Amino acid sequence: MRNVCKTARLTRSASWFAKTLLVAIATVAIFFTSDFASPQAAVAYPFWAQQTYPETPREPTGRIVCANCHLAQKPTQVEVPQAVLPDSVFKAVVKVPYDNGIQQVGADGSKVGLNVGAVLMLPEGFKIAPEDRIPEKMKEEIEGLYYQPYSEEKQNVVIVGPLPGEQYQEIVFPVLSPNPATDKNIQFGKYSVHVGGNRGRGQVYPTGEKSNNTVYTASAAGTISKIAKEEDEYGSVKYTVDIQTKSGEVVFDTIPAGPELIVSEGQEVAAGEPLTNDPNMGGFGQMDAEIVLQSSNRIIGLVAFICLVMMAQIMLVLKKKQVEKVQAAEMNF
Repeated sequence: MRNVCKTARLTRSASWFAKTLLVAIATVAIFFTSDFASPQAAVAYPFWAQQTYPETPREPTGRIVCANCHLAQKPTQVEVPQAVLPDSVFKAVVKVPYDNGIQQVGADGSKVGLNVGAVLMLPEGFKIAPEDRIPEKMKEEIEGLYYQPYSEEKQNVVIVGPLPGEQYQEIVFPVLSPNPATDKNIQFGKYSVHVGGNRGRGQVYPTGEKSNNTVYTASAAGTISKIAKEEDEYGSVKYTVDIQTKSGEVVFDTIPAGPELIVSEGQEVAAGEPLTNDPNMGGFGQMDAEIVLQSSNRIIGLVAFICLVMMAQIMLVLKKKQVEKVQAAEMNF
């Protein structure tokens, strides 16, 4: 009897373990499948900046850290209102222009379209407006966009992207202004807005390694003795360039798939001389703007002052006309 009970307990334990294992496998499968089926775009290159510079993306020099990996400079534009009222929703537009006809080198060396992204550094107290405060017309302009705060402490610093550049060369941010009446840390006045816009992949990884979206140069001076071509199972081609120095030493430079070789065997090269073309088609740009948090009472006071000045001018003109009439009557008399 004891053996029967013991066997039953072992059977139940085995059954429970099998069910638990199946649930664990299913959970892991769903997790990875969801990443491939619906990838989270915001965890690409902005993630590196967040990890490397967790406090702020703007260095003391004023440079935004995205420029450390995206070395080429490209124009970026921003449109914000000159002044906004407290507790109001307004639109900030970051423009990342480029030619839709160009393509960049993908991570596997193939030609792909350019992605775009932006970082918007708002003044303290400003933040992305909640969905229930965004006007319906503005919701149509921001459809498909996902805004991510730079950190939990920096809700006023917002990043978005990467996004397909063909659709989002103008990125709209719905911004909610703070209210000094409810937040004593906020004051009326003029504030600075810092914007960075990027198109395309970077040339350097945060670890300092080159990506395949940049120029590869000779690591030593000498003669190219051999160029070996390798092709992986996906059809991507990479090269190994052997450079024989004057001392007889052979230096190996590996060129990943993407850049095109512009040298040949037997050619003499100097240290730092380009071995490939520059495949980069993108770049990063930043711009500063100003915005005024305006008090409605100040506007009312200004309008009242203007009205008083206009009334005073009118009274002066009427008084002048009256004096002229009196003078004319005295002359006729």
